[in-house]
Amino acid sequence: MNLQFRVEKREQGGPLFRILAIIASILIALFVAGFLLLAAGVDPAAAYLEILREALGSSYGISETLVKTTPLIITGLAVSVAFRMQIWNIGAEGQLYMGACAATWVALFSGVQGSLTLPAMFVAAFIAGGLWASVAGLLRARWQVNEVIVTLLMNYIAILLTDYLIFGPWKNPDGFNFPITAQFSQAARFSEYFDSRLHSGFFLALFCALAIYLLMERTIWGFQVKAIGSNPAAARYAGMKTGLAIFLVLTLSGAIAGIAGFSEVAGLQHRLQHGLAPGYGYTAIIIAWLARRSALGVVIVSFLLGVLLVGGDSLQLSWQLPVAFAYAFQGLILFFLLASDFFINFRLRRITEETDG
Repeated sequence: MNLQFRVEKREQGGPLFRILAIIASILIALFVAGFLLLAAGVDPAAAYLEILREALGSSYGISETLVKTTPLIITGLAVSVAFRMQIWNIGAEGQLYMGACAATWVALFSGVQGSLTLPAMFVAAFIAGGLWASVAGLLRARWQVNEVIVTLLMNYIAILLTDYLIFGPWKNPDGFNFPITAQFSQAARFSEYFDSRLHSGFFLALFCALAIYLLMERTIWGFQVKAIGSNPAAARYAGMKTGLAIFLVLTLSGAIAGIAGFSEVAGLQHRLQHGLAPGYGYTAIIIAWLARRSALGVVIVSFLLGVLLVGGDSLQLSWQLPVAFAYAFQGLILFFLLASDFFINFRLRRITEETDG
């Protein structure tokens, strides 16, 4: 007797079934991560409590969590916009860097001063991120070049270009030979709140979430984006210009990611420096997937991952765990959520066949 399985489409179980599956997958990820902690000689329960205490147990912890959440929201929104059309923008990291470079140029070298500085930095970052992503958009729309490869490879170009600037022509001569630019003037910095590092970029991120929600859920163009993503052939038959839509969606996605770079240099770093973004653009892929391309979902998931990142920093201090543990934990969550997504939509049916001996 041979034991075989067949994949079958599952009937929709309703929102409660989906929510329970997601909760179960997160609990399984916590369980598996517990074994990693045990292998490192750390009590999992104590580690999880430490994460919550450090990230949410004080006003300082909450402010730091919101600081981490800010670029995650903006880059998560950027990737989710492209995901709505089944376009895979893997280049939010590079687009963030290009936005930061453009904002830095305005702050230090453009001659713009006073109250116009921050708006000019915003516009420059928006345009730079959009132009950077538009290369992949043009190649995909015109010649069907895979956007995953193009956006991924352009990340390295953007990061290396940034390094060239801060090690070369933009390097601060008074920076003791560190790869940094000069500090921004006060006019090129966001306001800070509650005697903490929380800055106006957080509120900018929330505004971006609202704007993306209205654009995608309340406009004809947003409907076209979802229609093209769901069925490109039917969209073309209905007269929609799919090539132009692909170009515009990738350009908009990159422009939003560029805003994240502007937020980081204007609100947190106050200069351009090496290692500006520790993988925010890649984490955004996880956020967009977990949020199911919902703007509100992006905000919620970004906050939860912000808790994890701040709590992960505390684990380094308390138990000398590497920062890679926090990223491994993110990977485990994504893996089990992908598995839950499969079992939400499909099921395995056992097939038994009698065979001759």
